[in-house]
This record gives sequence, structure tokens and C-alpha cells, in this order.
Amino acid sequence: MLRGSLWWLLAVAVALAATRAAAAMKTGGQSLHRDFDAVWGKRNARFFDDGRVVELALDRETGSRLESKDRYLFGRFDLDIRLVAGESAGTITSFYICTGGARHDEVDFEFLGNVSGEPYILHTNIFSDDKGEREQQFVLWFDPTADFHTYSILWNPLNIILYIDGTPIRVFKNNEANGVPFPTRQPVHVFASIWNAEEWATQGGRVKTDWSEAPFVAAYRRFDATSACVWQGGASPTRCGGDHLPSSASSWMAQRLDWWSWMTLNWVRMNYMTYDYCADRKRYPHAFPTECIIPIGRI
Repeated sequence: MLRGSLWWLLAVAVALAATRAAAAMKTGGQSLHRDFDAVWGKRNARFFDDGRVVELALDRETGSRLESKDRYLFGRFDLDIRLVAGESAGTITSFYICTGGARHDEVDFEFLGNVSGEPYILHTNIFSDDKGEREQQFVLWFDPTADFHTYSILWNPLNIILYIDGTPIRVFKNNEANGVPFPTRQPVHVFASIWNAEEWATQGGRVKTDWSEAPFVAAYRRFDATSACVWQGGASPTRCGGDHLPSSASSWMAQRLDWWSWMTLNWVRMNYMTYDYCADRKRYPHAFPTECIIPIGRI
């Protein structure tokens, strides 16, 4: 009985977090022109409301991608996204941070489109020192096409945490001491994009893009990187926002998941995770990667 009550409370907490996020999203936000350049498919990046909203479109010729003007070394990055409605098979709408380069680091939110009536799959991945293949996938507990929702990447020297409307869904801890590379040295750009990946995006590539439904349009707004360190060259970032001192327990630079957040994370994993590389015995018949063996909840 206690277990059932606890999960019910967690479900209520997730719903309340989403409600608070939705209320916050009703406020305006600044122009995305200030923070981003359209670097690919410029004609398919359309800005509205004095730049506060941008629609990225995918057609037969091209998709579109935004790239942040600044580079960052650690930070929390929030972005509101409304996904392609209706038929979206073969498309990927994304929000990610990436260093580029030969030994790149990257953290991905990738939304895999589907046929009408079927849910999106949220595909997440984390690369460190050019090592990726750390996929976790989820279905969502809301319709991501009906309204904007806030997707967040928190990256500090301790861990990477992914959030949806303030609810944690994934954590990747710094386990360099155990031989697992962790992004700590290379600055990243922030990206938002839409593109065609029909060879694998929907049901493993079995369902292709229906171009009669094009253009496919996703919308973005309210980018927030006020709690982040802007890289300006040299040995360290030179401008940080918010309370970033590692000595502060409340600092985003020192943030970890507390007990309630761990419980919420596990609730999401139990109810909405559809794939975890750390549980794929066909892929890893002999031994899971090192970070999978270390207990996820160890502080």
C-alpha cells in the first residue's frame, strides 16, 4: 500500500512540475536572434513575434539548424519545443550540445517522428571523448505536439542531468575515476534542428517519410542559458551566469539529484523508458559498459 501511495505521489509531483512549467512558459522570452544563428537551411528557419519564436521546417530539399553564437563550458540550458504535429515519420527534431572536432562530446535530445496516432520516441545519447552508443529512449506522458514543453540539459563537473518540464529523466555521472570519459574540457555550442533520418528514425527505418505531408514544422522558444559559463578562449571560461561557485550547495555547478529527484527519475524509468543500453544483453552479451555496472543512485 505504501509503495502504491509513493508512486501516486510521484505521478502527482510530475504533473505539478509540468503545470508550473506551463504557467512559466506563458511569459514572453527574449529574441532567439540574440543567441542563435541559422547555419543550415536558412530559408527554413522562420522567426516570429520579434524573434521570440522560431519555426524550423523540413522539406524535400533541406532541413534546418540553429547554432548558438556563444560556446559554453558547463551550464544549464533550457529550451521550449513544440514538435511536428500529425504525420512525422522519418523526421528528427533535436536539441543538443556538442563540441565538434575529432574527439567530440555531445548530449542529445532527439525526437523520432512517427505515423499519425503513434507516440514520438525521445532518443537520448551522450558522447564523451568521441565515445557514444549510450542510448536511452522514452515515450512521453503528454502530447508534445499540442503545446510547448521545456527540455533541459544540466552539465556540470559532477554529472549531466536531462529534464522535461523540471522532471529528471536521465543522469550520467562523472566516473572518470573508474575510467569512463566525462566532458570537462571542451566548450560546446547549443544546437536545435530538424532533419530527415528515414533510414532509421521510425521503427528502425521500416516507415519512410511521407513527403506529401511536407513541410514538417517544429517550433522553439524561450532559450535560457543564464546559468552557464560562456567560453571566451584561454584556459577557462571568463563569464559565468547565476550562482556558479562549486562551494555553494545550491549552485547549479554543484547540483546533483536529491532523494526525491532520484525517486522521480526511477518513476520515469519504470513507466516511460522503452530502451536502455545498460539493459541490452543482446548488444552486450558478456559485460555491460563500466558506467552501467556502477549503481545509478550512488552519491
